[in-house]
Amino acid sequence: MRLVRILMVMIFAMAIAMPSKAQDRSIQEIHSMMVYNFMKYVNWPPTSTSGDFVIGVLGESKVHETLNKWYGTKSKGAQKIVIKKFDNASDVTDCHVLYVGKSKSGSFEDLLAKLAGKPTLVVSDKSGLGKKGSGINFKTINGKLKFELNQAAIASANLKVSSQLSGMAILI
Repeated sequence: MRLVRILMVMIFAMAIAMPSKAQDRSIQEIHSMMVYNFMKYVNWPPTSTSGDFVIGVLGESKVHETLNKWYGTKSKGAQKIVIKKFDNASDVTDCHVLYVGKSKSGSFEDLLAKLAGKPTLVVSDKSGLGKKGSGINFKTINGKLKFELNQAAIASANLKVSSQLSGMAILI
């Protein structure tokens, strides 16, 4: 089991380290894969482990379509994974993970206020949103896709991140 986990971490790390231009997949597909893999390394509080495991997507249709197509029939433990799309921050309902596309980052502060105190992993894709309160924020450095991990945002959402994930992140 430990060997399998180590191999998964290595594959995940290689996917992150590859130059984004050299990959055969679109950035939306890569983000979808990473969002799915992030949830393997995050623990939600016991109150969040019943019912469906909800991944929400705010404003990014291609990420929503990819997540739904690839992971919409899977489960996280005993929870069925459900992928929801939201067009506006005001439409967002309870989610375990919420991906915020660049096009909807203008309402980021309102969104964070709405999610305050809820066990939601917010994943964003715009420079500066990691420091503004996103739990995980994608960023490209020297042509390579990386991600920031905001430890304070993770803690305020009552989530716990494995050392393997934090070891691959840019900690802020």
